[in-house]
Amino acid sequence: MEKVHPLRGVSSSKRRRLPLLVSFSLGIFSLGIFSLFLIHRRRRRNTMTKTTKQMPKKAMTHFHDELVEAELEQGVSDPRPFSYQELTVATDNFSEDRALGRGGFGSVYRGFLGDMNREVAVKRVSETSRQGWKEFISEVRIISRLRHRNLVRLIGWCHGGEELLLVYDLMHNGSLDTHLYRPDCVLTWPVRYEIVLGLGLALLYLHQDTEQRVVHRDIKPSNIMLDAFFTAKLGDFGLARLINDGRRSHTTGIAGTMGYIDPETVLAGRASVESDMYSYGVVLLEVTCGRRPTLIQEDGDIVHLVQWVWDLYSRGSVLNAADQRLKGEFDGEQMERVMVLGLWCGHPDRSMRPSIRQAVSVLRSEAPLPSLPARMPVATYGPPTDPLSSGILVLSRVSGR
Repeated sequence: MEKVHPLRGVSSSKRRRLPLLVSFSLGIFSLGIFSLFLIHRRRRRNTMTKTTKQMPKKAMTHFHDELVEAELEQGVSDPRPFSYQELTVATDNFSEDRALGRGGFGSVYRGFLGDMNREVAVKRVSETSRQGWKEFISEVRIISRLRHRNLVRLIGWCHGGEELLLVYDLMHNGSLDTHLYRPDCVLTWPVRYEIVLGLGLALLYLHQDTEQRVVHRDIKPSNIMLDAFFTAKLGDFGLARLINDGRRSHTTGIAGTMGYIDPETVLAGRASVESDMYSYGVVLLEVTCGRRPTLIQEDGDIVHLVQWVWDLYSRGSVLNAADQRLKGEFDGEQMERVMVLGLWCGHPDRSMRPSIRQAVSVLRSEAPLPSLPARMPVATYGPPTDPLSSGILVLSRVSGR
């Protein structure tokens, strides 16, 4: 039987042109579909923008709720949405006797979820607060990706009406800063050491062990929570940012708490793992010294904690900086190790700071202490020579003071 060609009846030259004509037609068709998609998307965006401007306040709140819900659902798996009514019942209508604390972000209340048989802490954030709903979304989307024993666990969230609510596991011993400065109670050295090690392990996870690096940007004692066993758990990810692979920093506005912010970050507006390490160094010194980041000396001069400890280090008497309330009841080798590590993390030149993996190795006595300059280097920061250099500043180092 004669074999029939699928294109029999068409001349050979036409058969050669046909695939080209088909490919060209498909290309034109695809381009048309893509153009229609872009036009539709632009019209939809313009309509949404116009709609939000023309909506009455109540309707706009409802519309805004839908946008927030859509953003929250992206990448959120474990933390669940709660209704406002559920959290009202859990906190006894946010009664004053359930209040755990207040801050610039809002208030935190103790609650109990009957269906989960679980005690929780409910953070109530106003949309008009300093944090705002963008930070609320950032916290939910970032912390929902994370799982570590030294991170506060986010259980759920609620965006109802004009309020933003975050639900966490209850930390029975509150925050670290309430214990560091309590006049009626002194944290023992073994507890302090485990706290700084736990915080280091949390940062090791965020900086090096997650699929996408996380820069916390607000490491300080009030964001370090303590559970019933005084295990340290880093919380408050409202200012946290994800950093893509291959990038060491992320350009942002200035964020964080003065005294804990890397001075170069204040000028450059660039968050990085190195800026987190600076904050970690300040916390190490605060825990060992029992002093705030900013000190007022007898002559009235104001000096930063890093500078004050480095001055004692240069005189070979760094242990004199130890918290006097400990009354000498501490392991001297451990105390010196944590203090010197704090200075290393607080080095004025960010390129001279350790990685968090190096820091944890030092804390565990798996690596030797660094050889630091006898005197604290002085860093001066100048504006970038190129106005298009993304705000990166020039750092010059001078040994000595």
